[in-house]
Amino acid sequence: MAEKPKSWPASMIISVTLGILFVATLACFTIWMPIQPYSYSLIFPSSLNVNPKRIGSCEDHNLQGGEDETLESILARTPMTQNKTLIIAVVNKAYVEHEVYNGSATMLDTFLQSFWLGENTRPLLDNLLLVAADQTAYDRCRFLRLNCFKMRTEGVDFGGEKLYMSNDFIKMMWRRTELLLHVLKLGFNFIFTDTDVLWLRNPYMNLSNDMNIDLQISCDKFNNHLSSKNALINTGFYFVRSNNRTIALFDKWHSMKDNSTGKKEQDVLLDLIRDNIFGRLNLTARYLDSLYFNGFCSPRRDIRVVTTVHANCCRSIRAKVSDLTAVLRDWQAFKKSAPSREGVVNGTTSTAGGRNRTVSYDWSKPVNCANSWK
Repeated sequence: MAEKPKSWPASMIISVTLGILFVATLACFTIWMPIQPYSYSLIFPSSLNVNPKRIGSCEDHNLQGGEDETLESILARTPMTQNKTLIIAVVNKAYVEHEVYNGSATMLDTFLQSFWLGENTRPLLDNLLLVAADQTAYDRCRFLRLNCFKMRTEGVDFGGEKLYMSNDFIKMMWRRTELLLHVLKLGFNFIFTDTDVLWLRNPYMNLSNDMNIDLQISCDKFNNHLSSKNALINTGFYFVRSNNRTIALFDKWHSMKDNSTGKKEQDVLLDLIRDNIFGRLNLTARYLDSLYFNGFCSPRRDIRVVTTVHANCCRSIRAKVSDLTAVLRDWQAFKKSAPSREGVVNGTTSTAGGRNRTVSYDWSKPVNCANSWK
């Protein structure tokens, strides 16, 4: 008879198993270690529970597609609201690299931090599609485990900072418009947001649910008329429903690119509005009240109701990041010190005796943005 194989001692089996587990754990930890730890300390405080799948765990590394994946396939797997609405933002190298700011927060860090600190905004990150204009931005997006799409533009380098109204800035804005047109043609509604917009509250609370409203757009200065064609629109934040009217609008808008030398896409859309494009397309638009969708161009800001804060009227990324960081500090101070959310207006709280008491969360002035034009 053949000799019966010898079995390994139980102690040896346990030792080998523990060794394998140790090596696997070490490998996983090495992969997880952030390349730039600063961004995680800013976006995801260590004292808070964070979904590990969003920040590069060893699990589910194939949740994201590759950089050659089509926009259609990415949109198909991006979580969105029941009415097929997603959130879209565009970033480039200048918005994601720390070295540009000597180690301070990047624009993308600040943008994501607002979702973390805002009221009922954290779940909205699942609906965010981050469009990368260059390889560095795409790599950073992938590292943060966000929904990412790489926007390709032949012969154009969108990597560096594009100062307001520079030629490259205008080109990038038009390329963005073309991409958003494609999203509409695929049948998706979207909120487009610049990354210099802080989301302090869930904006859906102040967006109309009326299905007959095709476009809801923010304004640099609001004139108290929700449908006035004289409103100074800002394309840094707007909500669009996908239908034949909005597709026709974006088609016409983008077709004017080559005949609008020196104009950014926002100015061209404003010209179309003043030329009654909405009336000709039978399109219904709503201009968003700056009381809720605020920015640095508008001095009024009610902390009880403000939903978004846009670093408009500002020229450089460095200035935007500095002043938006101050807004986040103000917001945190308000959340910590306000004795009651009711009766709070611009840092003043009404007491039971009818007197007003000023507390420590007045809005900081955007001094860096004001100086960016000098």
